[in-house]
Amino acid sequence: MMKKQIILLLFVPIFSFGQMKNELDEISEKYTLKSFNLLKDILSIPNDAFYPEWIEKNISWTEKAFSNRGFITTRIKTKGAPLLLASQNFNSSGQTVLIYLQMDGQPVDPNRWNQKDPYLPVLKKQNINGDWESISWNKINNYDSDWRVFARSASDAKGPVAMFLTAMDAVNDLKKLPNYNIKVILDFEEEMGSPNLPEAVKNNTDLLKADQLIIFDGPLHRLNKPTLEFGARGIATMQLTTYGPIVPQHSGHFGNYVPNPAFKLSRILASMKSENGKVIIPGFYNGIVLTDEIKSILNDTPHNEEELKNILQFSETDKVADNYQESIQYPSLNIRGMQSGWINEKVRTIIPAWARAEIDIRLVKESSPENLIKLIKSHIENQGYLILDREPTKKERIKHPNIATIKTKILYQSFRTDMQSKIGRWLQKALVRAFDQDPIIIRMSGGSIPISPFVNSLGIPAVCVPTVNIDNNQHSPNENLRLGNYRDGIKTILTILTEPLD
Repeated sequence: MMKKQIILLLFVPIFSFGQMKNELDEISEKYTLKSFNLLKDILSIPNDAFYPEWIEKNISWTEKAFSNRGFITTRIKTKGAPLLLASQNFNSSGQTVLIYLQMDGQPVDPNRWNQKDPYLPVLKKQNINGDWESISWNKINNYDSDWRVFARSASDAKGPVAMFLTAMDAVNDLKKLPNYNIKVILDFEEEMGSPNLPEAVKNNTDLLKADQLIIFDGPLHRLNKPTLEFGARGIATMQLTTYGPIVPQHSGHFGNYVPNPAFKLSRILASMKSENGKVIIPGFYNGIVLTDEIKSILNDTPHNEEELKNILQFSETDKVADNYQESIQYPSLNIRGMQSGWINEKVRTIIPAWARAEIDIRLVKESSPENLIKLIKSHIENQGYLILDREPTKKERIKHPNIATIKTKILYQSFRTDMQSKIGRWLQKALVRAFDQDPIIIRMSGGSIPISPFVNSLGIPAVCVPTVNIDNNQHSPNENLRLGNYRDGIKTILTILTEPLD
């Protein structure tokens, strides 16, 4: 009998079963209120990774913030901005959880923001007309869950960093410490594609050694309910350029005579996909098999297609797969931008000298990025193009009627973790404890995060725990963080920190 009692005690959560949700709510609310100055502080530091002096300020701030909470910080040198590792041991015989957080942000165009400075956080509420109006920051201690903080990186992804630091304040103050050790890796070049991360991870496997990996990044499911994502697509990019005359020519003098590179580019791009959105380059989808079991899992993920069409204002979806979740299990081919000549107020009647498309290829685990790029190049070559990786010479221009310059970059591969893995079951248990409901399970998200280097080099499973609101305008003007999500994010991380890891 005594042995049974001891065993039962070992599995009692840190918060008693009958009161744990109420206590978690109270603690989360208390520390949310205490953390608003921290949130304002972290968002007020400009963090465009193209400005090293800005990134250095973010690194210094982060070093101090983590050191003040008992972490030992180490800068991991790279060819660009360093990674920052913050470590703290709570259990000498316990497992180690590696946590990935991001501190840099997308560039901003201040003229497109509805506030003076994207790096000065503004508190706003929605008025009866649906517009967001500023309110005094002094009112934040009496906040409404639907109020929002508008600033660059509010959601992507300084908000989650503030949530994590606040949750650590709670567990430290209340002496409810994790039963596992923690290593936090902070990335200051994520929005640049983390170009130096894979090599840094490969060269520091002993320093980064861990048993599990959690990524606090990205938005919750559209229903704004607790969510776990067990994978993400990778990403590669391609720049495709076609050529006309060496310099732009008068369209009256030379129209119908000098070839226009924009038409050449348009024909290439149009040849890659069918009218219903499927890539028709042979072999592009090879290797992807969705079994009935997988399809069942994907169908269980809530999705309201008509609602999404209404929000995004389009009438028909692409027909790569039967539904949204199935569609993101396949690699995608996307034109993210095009340019040739001049438009709008700068328009002029010329035949452009060149036309360019910027393309991104979202990768899945079953597809080789090198092979997908090879397939695209072969497809263009088969249309009679000379493929180069540089600008053509005069001799090449005169000899070849069709020339395409292609420059590619593989940023990182996809990752996917078994939903019934140890980390999966542990995180599901924690979120049920926090919110009294099963989390929404997503097999693989459509976006990309630089996690595969950790999975491949360290040999550990990874799961993404999103916390922010899906309508946060990440990467766009007027990025924001809903305060109800900020509070619940703190609660989510607090629960994970206090969930025993066996």
